[in-house]
Amino acid sequence: MTNSLITELKTLLIEGLLLEDITPETIDPDEPLFGEGLGLDSIDALEIAVLLDRQYGVKITSEDNRNQEIFASLNSLAAFISVNRTKY
Repeated sequence: MTNSLITELKTLLIEGLLLEDITPETIDPDEPLFGEGLGLDSIDALEIAVLLDRQYGVKITSEDNRNQEIFASLNSLAAFISVNRTKY
């Protein structure tokens, strides 16, 4: 996993989810994406899954038992993408 992927993901989330008042610099890659961290919700998770499929060819379904682990933080999301991406 590279810092460039983390940077790409920060920008993708901000632009794709229309996050106002958030800059890439303010996103801690270790903080939770949902709840008290970045504050995303279940609708955002669905939107992220679509964004990741389009950008990286990564398929994440709601039935995947690893979703809580995959979406735990930006770092965990980047690690999952690094292993499972089909688009570069």
